[in-house]
Amino acid sequence: METQNYANHRQFVPMYHRVLIPILGLTVIGSVVNLVLSWGDHQRLYSASLIVVLAICSILLALFCRVFALKAQDRAIRAEENLRHFALTGKLLDPGLHTRQVVALRFAPDAEFVALARRAADENLKPDAIKRSIKQWRADSYRV
Repeated sequence: METQNYANHRQFVPMYHRVLIPILGLTVIGSVVNLVLSWGDHQRLYSASLIVVLAICSILLALFCRVFALKAQDRAIRAEENLRHFALTGKLLDPGLHTRQVVALRFAPDAEFVALARRAADENLKPDAIKRSIKQWRADSYRV
């Protein structure tokens, strides 16, 4: 496996991003076309509109499944990084840090973590700026 760094740290799931989402998008488009074509036929209108609703619900379900998993993981990462900061300094992380900032800090090794966490809180660094500031990348291969 390639060493993780800023350039390749984003998680990409081909079956989700390149297969499932496009298929669901095409399903919505096809169902809308079917609805438009059945507009004058009252026998088909109900089933065509139901198919559109189900296709849209399928896309929302796929997106919510991903978002909910990431939210749960963000909470776990925040707790882990808070514990790591406490172990290194005896203090909890600055409560002013946003979750996205703490998630970005997880890539910093212990030697850089405390100073970068302080700088992120003081300068309100964006997550991308935090990641770019890391000199020695600490890999996280468990991200959803």
